[in-house]
Amino acid sequence: MVFLNLPVSDLDAAIGFQKALGATQDMRFSDDRTAAMVHSDSIVVMLLTHARFADFTDKTIVDARAQVQGLFALSVGSRDEVDALVAAGVAAGGRADPGPVQDHGFMYGRSCEDPNGHIFELFWMDRAALEQM
Repeated sequence: MVFLNLPVSDLDAAIGFQKALGATQDMRFSDDRTAAMVHSDSIVVMLLTHARFADFTDKTIVDARAQVQGLFALSVGSRDEVDALVAAGVAAGGRADPGPVQDHGFMYGRSCEDPNGHIFELFWMDRAALEQM
């Protein structure tokens, strides 16, 4: 399993954004400082308030709106799903396409910045076309 731990300044907004991307909240691992957002059987995004995140590191938490921490890519089932999830992310307070749209024919990707500045890349890949390469 992969657990992606993200510091967030607005936990409720981050939860809403993750739900818009299709995640469900696991209340067993959620409280007023933490939210476990399940994307699949193998991927969980852990949202932690800055105070809770600081329990795990003494390093400075950067402002993801001003500095890049990472780009988090999620594979989806179709080109249409990429566009739909970006639209849902925007409706949940995100910003569409902080990076360029990528269209390589066999692969299509867009990105959406969450309300806390973290960038989620949503992409579709035609695996059959990829195998032909």
